[in-house]
Amino acid sequence: MELSKTFDPESAERWYERWVELGYFTADPARPGPVFSIVIPPPNVTGQLHLGHALNVTLQDIIVRARRMQGYNTLWVPGTDHAGIATQNVVEREIAKEGTNRHQMGREAFERRVWQWRETYGGRILHQLRRLGASCDWTRERFTLDQGLSRAVIEVFVRLHQQGLIYRERTLINWCPRCETALSDLEVSHKEVDGKLYYIRYPFEDGSGAVTVATTRPETMLGDTAVAVNPEDTRYQGVLGRTLRLPLIGRAIAIIADASVDSSFGTGAVKITPAHDFNDFALGKAHGLDEIATMDGRGRMTAAAGAYAGMDRGECRIAVLRDLEAQGLLEKTQPHRHALAVCSRCDTVLEPMLSTQWFVKIKPLAQKAIAAVREGRTRFHPRFWENTYFNWMENLHDWCISRQLWWGHRIPAYHCGQCGNTMVAAHKPAACDRCESVRLVQEEDVLDTWFSSGLWPFSTLGWPDDTPDLRRYYPTSLLVTGFDIIFFWVARMLMLGLEFTGQVPFRDVYITPLVRDQFGKKMTKSRGNVVDPLEIMETYGTDAVRFTLAQLAVQGRDLILSNDRLAASRAFANKIWNAARFVMMNLQDAAHPVAPVPKDKLGLAERWILSRLRSATAEINAAIDAYEFNAAASRLYHFIWHEFCDWYIELSKDPLRRGGADQHAARYVLVHCFDHLLRLLHPFMPFVSEELWQALRPFIDEPGLRAHLAVAAFPKASDEDPLTQAESLAMAHCLEATEAINSSRALVGVHPGQRVAALIKPLDQAGGFTSEFDTWKAYAAVMARADLALMPAEDAASRRGKVPSTLAWGEVLIEPPAAFDVEKTRNSLRKKLNELRGHLDKHRARLSNQEFLQKASADTREEMEERTVELTSQVGLLEKQLNQLSESV
Repeated sequence: MELSKTFDPESAERWYERWVELGYFTADPARPGPVFSIVIPPPNVTGQLHLGHALNVTLQDIIVRARRMQGYNTLWVPGTDHAGIATQNVVEREIAKEGTNRHQMGREAFERRVWQWRETYGGRILHQLRRLGASCDWTRERFTLDQGLSRAVIEVFVRLHQQGLIYRERTLINWCPRCETALSDLEVSHKEVDGKLYYIRYPFEDGSGAVTVATTRPETMLGDTAVAVNPEDTRYQGVLGRTLRLPLIGRAIAIIADASVDSSFGTGAVKITPAHDFNDFALGKAHGLDEIATMDGRGRMTAAAGAYAGMDRGECRIAVLRDLEAQGLLEKTQPHRHALAVCSRCDTVLEPMLSTQWFVKIKPLAQKAIAAVREGRTRFHPRFWENTYFNWMENLHDWCISRQLWWGHRIPAYHCGQCGNTMVAAHKPAACDRCESVRLVQEEDVLDTWFSSGLWPFSTLGWPDDTPDLRRYYPTSLLVTGFDIIFFWVARMLMLGLEFTGQVPFRDVYITPLVRDQFGKKMTKSRGNVVDPLEIMETYGTDAVRFTLAQLAVQGRDLILSNDRLAASRAFANKIWNAARFVMMNLQDAAHPVAPVPKDKLGLAERWILSRLRSATAEINAAIDAYEFNAAASRLYHFIWHEFCDWYIELSKDPLRRGGADQHAARYVLVHCFDHLLRLLHPFMPFVSEELWQALRPFIDEPGLRAHLAVAAFPKASDEDPLTQAESLAMAHCLEATEAINSSRALVGVHPGQRVAALIKPLDQAGGFTSEFDTWKAYAAVMARADLALMPAEDAASRRGKVPSTLAWGEVLIEPPAAFDVEKTRNSLRKKLNELRGHLDKHRARLSNQEFLQKASADTREEMEERTVELTSQVGLLEKQLNQLSESV
């Protein structure tokens, strides 16, 4: 197979469909081997690939491909979430363009329309995941509303209800007037706003004065049923128990005492609206107050609002304030910054709303899930996320699971039209179990999307049936997900998994970092800095995008993505391609396969690169096992770019030219190393690695060699190091001397292609170093383009005019060209050094300034710290170069 001159990512990416056709990603529970199973966090059916998905899926694919190559029985389940509110909103907008709405269509017709939309557009994101190289088992693709998962949802609901863990209650809940549905506490966002505090006089019923209350929401006063003060507040000791007349409505309300009232807020007297405020609802229950709902589900005022009935809540506020002012009851208005509860999906200001909803009693479930993490049955990576998990799990409220939508799992409850009885059952009962009426109507509400998602790890494997997949692949091995859904999803999967299977749903949870732009800013549409992964895959190639994301995925740190990093990964792919062309060019007349060469027949350079491969293999395997994807990628990069390409390819050229046994040994080592580095690379860059491995495959001597790299064996570190400790030290000296010569060459202005004279002066003047030097002298001469010699001991004449580099084990001195002006170079370096020291001092001063640290954003501080590290390194290099020139005689 002849390789083109340049790497074409699009051409290499054709391998994906071939892997799928050959069934390489299809799991078989009967297959032997240890199990590695994972379920994809199901993206919304409405979704399109974004960088968070790209990072998440890339990291999953790295571990899945590595485990598959390591011989694990591997299963990666793909699928999508029906995304109740999001999907219903998309389709409602679509039908609105046709001049209709869901209520006019009717429930059945609207549900059919959503299913049609899902069939047309719902698989879009899964096709995009294929583009990224995700090696999922597509024969097991699931959807949270498919028949099997729907059956599991009903089973769980019915069982929880039978255990008394699901109940129905009329209470105050978070309500979105835009989505027209209840929300759980986790679906509520809070944002600080600059609002106003309105001071309103509530007259005593007997006309003898008034009590002033302060509120941020004057429109809710129409539902007030009391005014409360703290019993310790001396300002109100004489008015407790007296009756007020509610302005604008005229209802008589009492002044009551309650210790929960904050005397420092406003006037210390607070209006109590049990039907529209969570604190007031609890206080109202304690005092037996009426609950008067003055708004409906669309945020419009009800008949209980009197003259304001029919108004939107915003219009009502304006009208109420106008009328209060006209009646002289609006005492004053003050600016007031406060938090607003908004819908996490549409950003609409929420209303606390009295409503009958279904709830899960969460604490009995949470206790088991807390214990599972405390006991290490499920581990978080990084570990600090466990504290976040515990803090939330130990302060839970019951979970509101009903939603006033049409798209989703309809709650399996049936209401009797005769006696009002409610029955929960997997199938519609024939008659009411209380009055035997057949007038049964199913509950209109659907379940929270996260209810079905919480069953994902075991429902996708066939639960509640005892399937081969469930027995073989559950519990799953790993969950890769974002920190923002630890509570929405991870905690609920743990609770429900433990309750219904008796086992944790996953052994490990890897929390992905947040992807930021090159300036460290969070990517948002409003900033205009959102990066489309499909676009950067087109520009840089999928392999480059994957490798960049892996290299930057440091546990516990945000990921800073830049075009420079992407371009560097593309250059890495090209570097590997060019290395492959060198290898293949030198195998043109080689035997198929290239026969192995015994270790004792290999030269020092060949055994050195095999030793470095052994070390890299061990470190990469360890990093993958620890989910340290960045460490694995970085070690791989260092081995391929520096140790193999920069060093060994250069060292192999002489034996390749010599022919005979030396040439055969070099060919064998090139094939062996390149084969292994492609195998190590495959989980990170699957396309370029497969393309090159197919070219190399005929030369690989391995019994039972697989047809494709995707299923070839992953390398393991050999037990024995090909190098002795002394040989390893000798090669380290060789490389350090070479680097020192090349660095000094650049300092004194010797062209890279021009040979230079170099002297080596070891600290240890004993004869042992001379023997060592003889083993690597020829290698350094090739790589440094230098004529090397050992400097006679205490030979001052030999030092004269040379530029030295001091190493831990000695000195390396080179002869500068005759035209080199030492003093001019020193002055130039001093000028640069002074400039950089000035910048460094300013950065350090700012980082020592507490006022700056308090005012600066986290992004600014991080940027300043990174620049300080960079400046420190540059200053250190210039100081070293000045020392070199100062030591030259």
